[in-house]
Amino acid sequence: MTEHDQYLVGLDLGGRRVVVVGGGQVAQRRVSRLIAAGALVEVVSPEVTPAVEGMASAREITWTARHYTEGDLDGAWYALACTDDPQVNAAVGAEAERSRVFCVRADDGSLGTAVTPAVGQYDGLTVGVLARGAHRRSAAVRTALVEALQAGVVGDSADPVLPGVALVGGGPGDPELITVRGRRLLARADVVVADRLGPRDLIEELGPDVEVIDASKIPYGRAMAQQRINELLVQHAKAGRFVVRLKGGDPFVYGRGFEEVQACTAAGVPVTVVPGITSAFAAPAVAGVPVSHRGVAHEIVVVSGHVAPGDPRSLVDWTALGRMSGTIVLMMAVERIGLFADALITHGRPADTPVAVIQDGTTRIQRTLRSRLDAVAADIEAHEISPPAIVVVGPVAGLSPAGAESGSESGTASGAESGTASGAESGAESGAESGAESGAVSGAESGAEPGSV
Repeated sequence: MTEHDQYLVGLDLGGRRVVVVGGGQVAQRRVSRLIAAGALVEVVSPEVTPAVEGMASAREITWTARHYTEGDLDGAWYALACTDDPQVNAAVGAEAERSRVFCVRADDGSLGTAVTPAVGQYDGLTVGVLARGAHRRSAAVRTALVEALQAGVVGDSADPVLPGVALVGGGPGDPELITVRGRRLLARADVVVADRLGPRDLIEELGPDVEVIDASKIPYGRAMAQQRINELLVQHAKAGRFVVRLKGGDPFVYGRGFEEVQACTAAGVPVTVVPGITSAFAAPAVAGVPVSHRGVAHEIVVVSGHVAPGDPRSLVDWTALGRMSGTIVLMMAVERIGLFADALITHGRPADTPVAVIQDGTTRIQRTLRSRLDAVAADIEAHEISPPAIVVVGPVAGLSPAGAESGSESGTASGAESGTASGAESGAESGAESGAESGAVSGAESGAEPGSV
């Protein structure tokens, strides 16, 4: 290939034969995108990676299990030479040249008649970047462009956003844990109706023309009525605005999201739902607590702590929960944790069942308390744990990243104000040592981010 500029073009390979010579990691990456483009892919190689073999088994591609031979490119529209043998790649390139088939040389792009750009995709757009063989540079620019599109820094449409409502799950709190689609829709909003538990840093990034409505619901305190929230969504959408209802976690996991879908549907307002990462699983994960673990927990139950056991409004079978041996994740449970613990013990859970409590999971002020079922209520009170917090009950709460059960006694707390996106300094009440006395709090500072174990 000569030193002049390369011509970037989009090939329609749908239903057309493409030959990939070689079956290693480079071929594996190329084959996946060729399948997505609808190409009829044949891989010629005596051996392939397990992933490529899986594609062949699923009949997504054809695998010819032998070495390359002259004539393998007959009828091909496009070819890729991806072996670790330069002589074989050169032979493939030579046949492609004679057959007037564009060919990519994975070992040396300058020797082929085509090059593969750094490619990124975003909401129906395909971004390709070439940098005359400077692969790291093209990949860096590709990534920056896609991230700018995702964040709304670079606009991708000249068309106005149609009126309607998007229920967006903002994730557990860290602004980097919202989905790509959620962040894209947030960047297009005219109005944002935001929860207290939504990622606050993303609100600060909104333009001055975006109206932000605080729909916070403070536990046992001030709260906007759900009916009023429904009315605001419908009102603004019918006024011709695009409304994002930004909720913490996932809209349909104890977020009353489906009530808002029903309200919009009844009013004839278009509504879309963008799932989010639920704090029920994310908060334990960043605290080093897996809600499932091979050989330890075969069941996971997520329970609302909105009402107490025995309350006529309760829909929870506490007898069944007490009998099970797997993981119970309690949400909105801090206020009534003593009642929940007593119910579980009464119905069969051992009193010494490990418990982990994660407050403000994934945020700068995340705290984790390790306890046991018969002591967790007192420990929560002693350490002034407050909502929002996730309570994990079960053997998984006693696991340690080192592979053995945690040696911490009841009442150890750790990890305040560790820095995530902001890089904030690690603060107090972190680093509880194994074997600490009940109710003790270690004051050792930790430089770890939430999620480091």
